Amino acid sequence: MADERVPGPVLHGVRTEGGGVLKIYLDCDTGVDDALALAFLLASPDVEIVGIGTVNGNTSAVQAARNTLGLLALSGISGIPVAVGEGSYRGGAAGVHGGNGIGGVTLPCGDAPDARTAVALLTDVIRDNPGELHIIATGPCTNLAQALRTAPDLPTLIASVTVMGGAVRAPGNVTPHAEANFRDDPRSAAAVLAAPWPVTLVPLDVTMRHRWTVPDQEALRAGGTPLHEALADMLPVYFESYQPRLGVREIPLHDPLAAAVAVGVLAPSDAPQLPLRVDPEGAVREDPSAASAVRVVLALAEPGAPVILRRILGFRS
Repeated sequence: MADERVPGPVLHGVRTEGGGVLKIYLDCDTGVDDALALAFLLASPDVEIVGIGTVNGNTSAVQAARNTLGLLALSGISGIPVAVGEGSYRGGAAGVHGGNGIGGVTLPCGDAPDARTAVALLTDVIRDNPGELHIIATGPCTNLAQALRTAPDLPTLIASVTVMGGAVRAPGNVTPHAEANFRDDPRSAAAVLAAPWPVTLVPLDVTMRHRWTVPDQEALRAGGTPLHEALADMLPVYFESYQPRLGVREIPLHDPLAAAVAVGVLAPSDAPQLPLRVDPEGAVREDPSAASAVRVVLALAEPGAPVILRRILGFRS
């Protein structure tokens, strides 16, 4: 596990006394686990979030932006541009994430979204930070694929891309073989995996095995900030959704796990380079004829759930 001790005071993840900072762009469809991923990044002293784009997925891109801006307002953080993505909306996942995407929790009204589209913001941020930007995608890959189409040179300017999505050697969660993010926009998922940039895929194979329980929710509620309380209030709908499927009252940590892998807080113990193809239904197939290979995280070196909880509990507004 990466050392979580960071010398010196910090402000929104930026170290003020020595040490390096990871510049992160988050592309998300802010539902419950995206909110946890955002909280994880906000609590990370070695991370600077330089932009956030929202995409249609768990909820609409517009609602996802409201949720994101509300979480930032609740956290007392301003200055991070949040832009709304375009494209078709398939109706969301109210049964998993609640009607507003965040378990029905009401958040403060945040700042207005950035005037740019999510694709324009992503393109601008990449060009402003050549070779330094790490992209984390926790929703459908629509915005990333659109950016690739409008500016094919972008992969040469990216440090890394981490995608939460797909089910490689594990069952899907919306069909027997497809995971929700890839099922929502299979064509874009295929384009992102095939692009000539360094991609790490964090699929259901690993995320389904790292879960929080009710005591973790209680610990989150006792965290001492409005953000911790709001996140705890979002979790009941998530527990209710997963309990019939898992047979226990636990929730997998899809998006925060991807964020933790992306910033190096959690290290993979099994992450082969695999030639992958995404079919039109969103299923991921290992295919030796695929044009490129993708680093696929299949297992972690340690349990992820307590690491993620400790990091989020360390947030102070």
